[in-house]
Amino acid sequence: MSEESGAESALPARASRRAAARGGSTRSTQPRDGESGASARGPDEIPAADAADPGEQGSAGGLGRTDVARPQRSAGHRAAGPASQQGMRRQNLALVMNALAALGPSSRAEVAERTGLTRAAVGSLVNELAAAGLTTDLGLAPSGRVGRPGTALALSEHGPAGLGLEIGVERLGACVIDLHGTVRTWVETEAPNRSRAPREVLAELSDVAAAALQHAAAQGLHPVGTVVAVPGLVDAANGAVEQAPNLGWRAVPVAQSLGQWLPAPLRPVPIELENEANLGALAELWHAPARPPDFIHISAEAGIGAALVIDGRLFRGARGFAGELGHVPVHPEGPLCSCGARGCLEQYAGEETVLRASGLADAGGDRIRLLTDQALGGNPLVLEALEEAGRALGTALSGAVNLLDPSALVLGGAYAELGEWLLPQMRRELAARVTVRPWSPDALRLSQLGRRGPLLGAATVTIRRIIEDPARYADWRKARELAAAGR
Repeated sequence: MSEESGAESALPARASRRAAARGGSTRSTQPRDGESGASARGPDEIPAADAADPGEQGSAGGLGRTDVARPQRSAGHRAAGPASQQGMRRQNLALVMNALAALGPSSRAEVAERTGLTRAAVGSLVNELAAAGLTTDLGLAPSGRVGRPGTALALSEHGPAGLGLEIGVERLGACVIDLHGTVRTWVETEAPNRSRAPREVLAELSDVAAAALQHAAAQGLHPVGTVVAVPGLVDAANGAVEQAPNLGWRAVPVAQSLGQWLPAPLRPVPIELENEANLGALAELWHAPARPPDFIHISAEAGIGAALVIDGRLFRGARGFAGELGHVPVHPEGPLCSCGARGCLEQYAGEETVLRASGLADAGGDRIRLLTDQALGGNPLVLEALEEAGRALGTALSGAVNLLDPSALVLGGAYAELGEWLLPQMRRELAARVTVRPWSPDALRLSQLGRRGPLLGAATVTIRRIIEDPARYADWRKARELAAAGR
């Protein structure tokens, strides 16, 4: 039995009974190619995890939103005055962690060369990181240089990990990622969550989390941060879903409620909420090869979302609601949308619209897979519906390209699986409407992560924070140990 199979068998009977009662299934899968080594890109390529903005509140004392490390500024942008000793320690620990993330197993001499620190300083910093459970010695490693070989260092494969949870319209999921960015546990269950009571959904999600936690613990991993991907507008400061029309949720305190349901080992761990489109974009940034630092990520499940990444950072807008591409008007006098406006993109390219136009509105199960199969089989209604959806997407995105000038458009989520039929019309519309600046058809790309992106991004947020600010994690861990000892 594979490790992922073990995760499936670990799913509590409560969740299995629920799935059986719905005629659904619970499954866990092997990590896919491209879903490991998120930390393998260097600090100059990946800025700090941008799952939050300054001023957003997290769980006190934890690795929450106020703890997001910010990218280090160049010397020319630093404020005048000497850095404090504590500030230097924090910065140098981050340099060493980023070097190990970028280089993989390395000697102290190689880390010193990468960071510009002395070998003595690296040795002291590595000892501190090892004491926090973040690095491990791999033994002597020949360097090809004259003299005694050094000891190889690496990020630990055990200890702290990131837990991602996802509430989808048709499924629930959990993912655990280690410090290397490698997926160690992936659990999913079919769950028709549309209009289900939040309490029932969160109870089942806690069962999925328990399965992932049990499997991770068997591998020596313990999550130190939990991020939940949701298909809606998020009140990050209060850990609540402000509005999720496709779930039928409004003002649901997810973090507070979920904290009561999660297994005991996870209750002290900070819980955050994030929009699934944003997390899909961050997963693309961190896990996809050769992704440019400026792009728009477009995804769809029941609704349509987008996320804008500028210079390797997520752009959220003044109130955190940027990216509502599904409610950009395509035809101002078009059909009424659930948001109350007319002619929104979702009324032409949303999943429900495409299924209805395809004569598959009442279909159950994996409806994106059904559309793919029907398109491959040449179903004329499905082909026509996808062509119209591609035309509407291209029209909406041409405005975004003209306004924002991104390096690329990345089609993710369910759209990635339907790209063969969406891309031709999208490219035609973009070519016809983006005329005042150069635009290459190759700048419109398909995500390799597809529907796995949001959950993958959710789990990676915690890992990126630790890599970018290991001192904060070390201090947080020490405080917890002292509290547990009653000191």
